[in-house]
Amino acid sequence: MDKIQEIAGGIANIDCQIMENTKKRLDNLTKPQGSLGRLEELAKIITGITKKENPILKNKVIFTLAADHGVTEEGISAYPKEVTAQMVYNFLRGGAGINVLAKHSGIKVVVVDMGVAEKIKIGRCPYFLDKKINYGTKNMAKGPAMTKAQAIKAIEAGIKIFEDESQKGIDIIGTGDMGIGNTTASSAITTVFTKQSVEDVTGRGTGIDDKGLENKIKVIKKALQVNKPNPNDAIDILSKVGGFEIAGLAGIILAAASKKIPVVIDGFISGAAALVAFSIEPKIKDYMIASHCSVEKGHRILLQYLGLKPILDLNLRLGEGTGSALAIGIVEAAVKILTQMATFKSAGVSEKK
Repeated sequence: MDKIQEIAGGIANIDCQIMENTKKRLDNLTKPQGSLGRLEELAKIITGITKKENPILKNKVIFTLAADHGVTEEGISAYPKEVTAQMVYNFLRGGAGINVLAKHSGIKVVVVDMGVAEKIKIGRCPYFLDKKINYGTKNMAKGPAMTKAQAIKAIEAGIKIFEDESQKGIDIIGTGDMGIGNTTASSAITTVFTKQSVEDVTGRGTGIDDKGLENKIKVIKKALQVNKPNPNDAIDILSKVGGFEIAGLAGIILAAASKKIPVVIDGFISGAAALVAFSIEPKIKDYMIASHCSVEKGHRILLQYLGLKPILDLNLRLGEGTGSALAIGIVEAAVKILTQMATFKSAGVSEKK
């Protein structure tokens, strides 16, 4: 816990003065003021986070964390838990959606086993990390998903993952996930933090039917009743109804902010991790950029709770970091507008009278 507190304590406020200077610069570029909308807003945010007037987003990394959830025993998913491990192998072969979109945007993908229910058997791979806390969480409908010690260990593992990768150079990161059952955990976490009803924050996940959704809501309500997570204690919430990948992502978000690195949040599961990180250190909000709004009902609610405005709304619900991959390209474009576009004076263009 000392490591988490140390990292959280090192998160500073973003630089509002640089953001103001950036606005003046944007207003002097060869365009009507504000005509590039969100791109201008994103450029300002990036300078405020990085404290650099001319940021360069060269080294882009998406962390895709995988783990299994014991609550799948309750039949809350359209897919069996074995799919988690199978998809990890797919990531490592480069055949998943995140691989395609990350390659398109020139982004490195780091795949991490935080708690897959089986041993991932692979030789030396520079894009894979084994940080397994356990072989999946326990069934949260019957008791805590994990111990508090495991929750802390998982967050600290996320911090270490970022710190090790940052030594190779990172300018911006995205978050991603893989884990059958993780929308159930994310719905439970969102309910506790936002105090919204289980019905309002629970979606169809992998595509369950009406009967499956009814069962999923019932299971989440049971888990909350059995565990009674403390809404004022992020570690308690994680340990009782969370997941190892969610905890790891929270650690990555905290660590990135402590190093003044922008964090592009993916979908609902990444959003649940963002809620945990925000509860630990509220200043984290200004370092996070919401990539998109997921089809999952709870995602919109948690984004509103965090005060984050998504860049895209494409009816995505895959996870993996796919939304982050798309949005990082837009953020990079925003920065290039700031740093590469001519001013009225340099271009010899007449300004507005």
